[in-house]
Amino acid sequence: MKKKHLAMILSNLKGFKDPKPELEQYKTPGNVASELLWLASTLGEVKDKVIADLGAGTGVLSIGASLMGAKKVYAIDKDGNALKIAIENAKTLGITNINFIESDVSDFNVKVDTVIMNPPFGSQNPKADRPFLLKAFEISNVVYSIHLAKSEVRRFIEAFIRDNEFKITHRMTLPFEIPAQFFFHKKKLERILVDIYRFERDEDGKT
Repeated sequence: MKKKHLAMILSNLKGFKDPKPELEQYKTPGNVASELLWLASTLGEVKDKVIADLGAGTGVLSIGASLMGAKKVYAIDKDGNALKIAIENAKTLGITNINFIESDVSDFNVKVDTVIMNPPFGSQNPKADRPFLLKAFEISNVVYSIHLAKSEVRRFIEAFIRDNEFKITHRMTLPFEIPAQFFFHKKKLERILVDIYRFERDEDGKT
């Protein structure tokens, strides 16, 4: 499958019916998801691997991982309504190897080969991404994550992963489109920049 084709499939998946601003529920754009998954696939960290998607939402990353050949995917989200849409999206594509789990990510304790996630940016609730990062570092040695491409966020990420004995091996910056869906949105379409990171456990303790 070509990256462009993957992006098209993921873009056409159903998004949130009733997104919650406090959970910062935005559908991951197909092009952003495909870039993350393509990088992970190129490095041999998707095909035939066990994957966890923390804060899976409507299943964009989970479904993308399955389409790229993942052995098994855990899609974890505490919003049951979002997971219902994710399940519907997966059924539409005939995908059967995703285990949808309604749970806070902090309660998920299965070791996996790779974590993929688009955690809350922390715009509504500061530090909302930290529980996701901590859980990811606990259950895997390899983590792919999406964060705002801002200098203060980058400084936080660099310090946080170092404190947790991980290191950044890849970072790429992409546009991320957010359609107006909450009362505080003033534009029909907001374009921001995000960083896609690959984190790896730092066995040497050096970053």
